[in-house]
Amino acid sequence: MTASLLGAEAPGFDRPLDVLEACHGRISKQCDTLDKLLIHLPLNGADAQAQQAARAVLAYFDTAAVHHHDDEERNLFPLLELVGASGACDLVETLTLEHDELALLWRRLRMGLQQIESAAGTSLDEVLTRRFIALNRSHLEFENTHVLPLARQVLGAAEIERLGRAMSSRRGVPFVN
Repeated sequence: MTASLLGAEAPGFDRPLDVLEACHGRISKQCDTLDKLLIHLPLNGADAQAQQAARAVLAYFDTAAVHHHDDEERNLFPLLELVGASGACDLVETLTLEHDELALLWRRLRMGLQQIESAAGTSLDEVLTRRFIALNRSHLEFENTHVLPLARQVLGAAEIERLGRAMSSRRGVPFVN
């Protein structure tokens, strides 16, 4: 574990499944921010607080969330298939399709957030935003209750290390075992 700037312990890439789970928590917090923005904007418009929130959501989903989906699609899912995890092929297909839908929704939502960030817009498409939040939440719940437990059950130390090394490399940080 490594200490974050906020003082909380963050898992290191030697525990990649814990890193993925922690990322799920951060995605959930960004969804909370989007929920709050939907309430805040009609009352306050694109004030400084809304601009800051939009900037934070944009920064997260433009970088960390992209890495997260790559971690799963390029590394975790192939490892689950490689070790012959029961139902892995169907699981991977379903989750990859959800990732694609989330990416499409994000591209549309991103435009509204950029407008708020620059104070050029004062609202988000509520239906789109709620769909993005709901799909993220159901997707995270499924991964936390099915995918991560399956990975913990079927992946050995060598696969776990391989996953962690790939994840750290993607972010340009050294792998510490």
